[in-house]
Amino acid sequence: MRMCSFLMASAIGILVAAATQELSQAQTAADSKLKSPSLQYEVLNPWADMDAIPMRGISPRLQSLAGKKIGLFVNFKRAAPPIAASVEKRLKSMYPDIQTTIFNSNLPNVTETETKNRDSFIAWVKGVDAVVLAVGD
Repeated sequence: MRMCSFLMASAIGILVAAATQELSQAQTAADSKLKSPSLQYEVLNPWADMDAIPMRGISPRLQSLAGKKIGLFVNFKRAAPPIAASVEKRLKSMYPDIQTTIFNSNLPNVTETETKNRDSFIAWVKGVDAVVLAVGD
């Protein structure tokens, strides 16, 4: 109970200090308006409209992994293959009729994989029901 009261008092103190500071800054700004010409600022949006591919929602989730073909995407990091092997082993112990297929990428990110290995990547993705991405960090 004391901790809650302490936190509440601290929060109120911080709000009072912030309000006092804002009031002081507002007064300084008002004083400076009288002494200097007004300034105008242009506000720019940092988000560019460069992505030609419209965003989509996430794919529907599978009801069960039983009998499904699961793709394991392994990136170029050293720990990714053992991570994928462990995931594969656990998936097969939980769902004995599951099938797994691995796509090994030696490129730093998925976008490069999609671009440089496009045909094999697309064929792999179309042949699986779901994908697990193993990043070896």
